[in-house]
Amino acid sequence: MNTATKPLTVTELSRSIHDLLESQLPDVWVVGEVSQPKTYGSGHTYFTLKDAESQLSCVLFKGAASGLRFKLEHGLEVVARGRVSHYAGSGRTQLIASFLQPKAMGALQLAFEQLKAKLAADGLFDPSRKKPLPLFPERIGIVTSPQGAAIRDMLSILERRFAGLHIRLMPVAVQGEGAKEQIAQAVRDFNEHFPDTDVLLVGRGGGSLEDLWAFNEEVVARAIAASKIPIVSCVGHETDFTIADFVADLRAPTPSAAAELVVPEKAAVLERLRELGRRLPLGLRGLVREREERLRALRASPLLREPRRLYEERAQRVDGLAGRLPSGLRQLVLRLSERLTRTGPPRLKTSLTSRLSHAEKDLLRQKERLQALSPLAVLSRGYAIALKGGRALRKASEVSAGERIRVKVHEGEFDAEVKP
Repeated sequence: MNTATKPLTVTELSRSIHDLLESQLPDVWVVGEVSQPKTYGSGHTYFTLKDAESQLSCVLFKGAASGLRFKLEHGLEVVARGRVSHYAGSGRTQLIASFLQPKAMGALQLAFEQLKAKLAADGLFDPSRKKPLPLFPERIGIVTSPQGAAIRDMLSILERRFAGLHIRLMPVAVQGEGAKEQIAQAVRDFNEHFPDTDVLLVGRGGGSLEDLWAFNEEVVARAIAASKIPIVSCVGHETDFTIADFVADLRAPTPSAAAELVVPEKAAVLERLRELGRRLPLGLRGLVREREERLRALRASPLLREPRRLYEERAQRVDGLAGRLPSGLRQLVLRLSERLTRTGPPRLKTSLTSRLSHAEKDLLRQKERLQALSPLAVLSRGYAIALKGGRALRKASEVSAGERIRVKVHEGEFDAEVKP
């Protein structure tokens, strides 16, 4: 080592590396695959960018992460912009990212697909949860901006198609900061404060994907899914699709189309009623004629002219069955007799003999068991039973000196006197 050269401390060297990297690579673009992203409670997200041969540690601080429109997922290929720095605490070179975008598609499109997949998995797009729209709504709610062509078109069409409807507008911002919260809250307010609303139109006029983005937010989708009032989503133009369209009970291609879908044309309804009114007398006259013809046919029926015919045939059938009954019983007795003949006395005798033999053997076994338990069997072995008043004595204290008792032995009995 050259003694003239003063060695650097680790901290000094780390600071030099930091300053060098910060000055030489202050703004770089890097493409790579995201690996193991993890967001901490601080809001900062740490992950690794890698390719086939190398990997680079990255950090996305909370401020930059708040502007991220899509979810950073493992395996996602992205283009990252940031500055290269050196973190002295761990001796790690890292990219401090300020901007991220998916490589394969735009950030908004990726965010759209990610949320769509999540809500579909939660069942929010399930057709079985869709509510039917009323045929003739009287109270219609609208959630949209109070300015713009959309609200004017909807009000004009509703008034033209069916004048006299009760329409309530909940004005909201439909794009920009706070729009998603306002839209979601308006849907909740209708359900809470105006539950008698028959149908709710939620939407806005056309615009770019960025302009329509409030209707692609999860908070709006959840509010629409939770609504008890049927909701028609009407966002943008016919080619525009939003998450709200998939969750709503019905999607209308435009706000104007939504107004036409929810309300029938009053003139057409009245004309239909007039047509039915004209057809009603004709229908009633035809029905009356049909009933008259049926009555005439019934009046000409022999059965109605002579009601006894209804039961005469049945009475004859009963008599016939009654006449056949004795013969039927005789046939039954003959069949039973033939069955007994086929079985034959020999077989019957054999069966009875077998049963008697089994019964006799069983009786002998029971007799032997009773004899083994009988106290008389004990007497045959030289024992005796002392009796007093016909009851067997068990203790000497049960008799007194001079008292007479009866003694039973195996063969016979005799009297005895108790001695002290």
